[in-house]
Amino acid sequence: MGNWIINHGLASFILVVWMGINIFLFVWFYLFYDLGDDYYYTRHLLGSALAWARAPAAVLNFNCMLILLPVCRNLLSLLRGSFVCCGRTMRKQLDKNLSFHKLVAYMIALMTAVHLIAHLLNVEWYNNSRRGVYDKLSTALSNLEDTDNTTYLNPIRKTDVDAQQTPTYFVFTTIAGLTGVIITLALILIITSSMEVIRRSYFEVFWYTHHLFVIFFIGLVFHGAGFIVRKQLTTDPPHNYTLCKDRIEEWGQIPECPLPKFGGGPAQTWWWVIGPMILYVCERLLRFIRYMQTVQYRKIVMHPSKVLELQLVKDGFKMDVGQYIFLNCPAISPLEWHPFTMTSAPEEDFFSVHIRSAGDWTDRLIDIMQHLPEGAQGPKMGVDGPFGTASEDVFDYEVSMLVGAGIGITPFASILKSIWYKFKTSNPKLRTRKIYFYWLCRETHAFEWFADLLQVLEREMEERGMGDFLTYKLYLTGWDQSHATHAWVHFDEETDVVTGLKQKTHYGRPLWDKEFEEVRKENPSSVVGTFLCGPAVLGKVLEKKCAKFSDVDPRKTRFYFNKENF
Repeated sequence: MGNWIINHGLASFILVVWMGINIFLFVWFYLFYDLGDDYYYTRHLLGSALAWARAPAAVLNFNCMLILLPVCRNLLSLLRGSFVCCGRTMRKQLDKNLSFHKLVAYMIALMTAVHLIAHLLNVEWYNNSRRGVYDKLSTALSNLEDTDNTTYLNPIRKTDVDAQQTPTYFVFTTIAGLTGVIITLALILIITSSMEVIRRSYFEVFWYTHHLFVIFFIGLVFHGAGFIVRKQLTTDPPHNYTLCKDRIEEWGQIPECPLPKFGGGPAQTWWWVIGPMILYVCERLLRFIRYMQTVQYRKIVMHPSKVLELQLVKDGFKMDVGQYIFLNCPAISPLEWHPFTMTSAPEEDFFSVHIRSAGDWTDRLIDIMQHLPEGAQGPKMGVDGPFGTASEDVFDYEVSMLVGAGIGITPFASILKSIWYKFKTSNPKLRTRKIYFYWLCRETHAFEWFADLLQVLEREMEERGMGDFLTYKLYLTGWDQSHATHAWVHFDEETDVVTGLKQKTHYGRPLWDKEFEEVRKENPSSVVGTFLCGPAVLGKVLEKKCAKFSDVDPRKTRFYFNKENF
């Protein structure tokens, strides 16, 4: 339990608070509409469906206020920088922004479904009341009108439409109904295209349909202006429903029972969402300004395994280790932005990314770069960022475990390069005293572009008598028999046949229990930061190992799990 609190305590507390607010809003507004005197006559027409429609609407307002905030990347970077003085646990929560974004989206989807079903029932009951299907009170309330047709209760005003067609006519001819249809369709497209299988295989579909959020929010702001849920207004003299509900014939005839008047409350949704919408507009404005800034190519390198290296230069660009940027290439798509972790170090006068072939956009970019004339500049490239990630905190730990899978090595390339520069300048601020580095790859060619850096680091550590500072292990998870035979024949050679490094390549996957136990024994009283850039499945494994091998005693070894999230 202690280990769980260390790694998940604050995140769980935030989720409990968020869920508590959702439950409070739902219960509060349910009781408000289910018990409120102003809605007695409205409840008579609609029953409990009134409260079941309005309570989810309140929860929707709250979550629609939150949904944009986790994707305001510049705001999160600003907050992350502001939390430097706070604990690492607080900063880690900002790295879970997309997980929270999805959680809020699930709540919006659930509340939309409840809200929609309740209102479908409401429209049906409104129609039946208007047609005189129910009791005399329902019929009398539905027939109320005035010269301006503004103080009615039943929003279905036309009776010259076929009874079966009236609900459909009402939905598509009123502000509330039409905007409800639009935002529901937009939400369905956004959610379905966000499924993992769609996002991975057809990223463009996900990207473009996600921008339907603009239509969603515009419709949301106007949706409440339809005023289909109406409450009783105060009149002079007042209409007392407890006295008058059974004296319908005397309404307007005696002072005690004047004709009741009804009105819709002010539209409240924009109160909730206007702030986040302004923040998001500012976010997009800042992205556009960055997009317009000139980016020059310093070097374009094509590595094996279809890995493209771009070395770029941009005025005023400053970065930290492990950060990422978003790239936009108008020649491919003017709207698509894709995240890439930088592989350069802050000490270098350029910033670089390594891009693996992983979809239509990256394939087209690699194809364009391969067909460039020698020494030519590449196509216009927009750069947004840099943005902070969990890997920024790597130097805050005395001991760090870096785990990369495939191209997931990129943030650690930046970290290891920065370490090399810090050694060259004998930087006294380097508090890290030990790094364990694990790289898992399916094919041998994937090691090639990174092996040179590791060779330089090997030499640098040996020359400075710090051979124990960096322990690295490379794991080849896919090979054939001929390759295994070749490796066995050359096993006694000083350098590895795959990478040319002194450290031999391991075949298969790491035995994580053994690795964590080894780290714990070698660092009996240290705080160990475990950083992953790789698949979610591996993340779950490492997260469990961090909890398993952490000691509750703060004087002994503790592991903190950190994962890159885009």
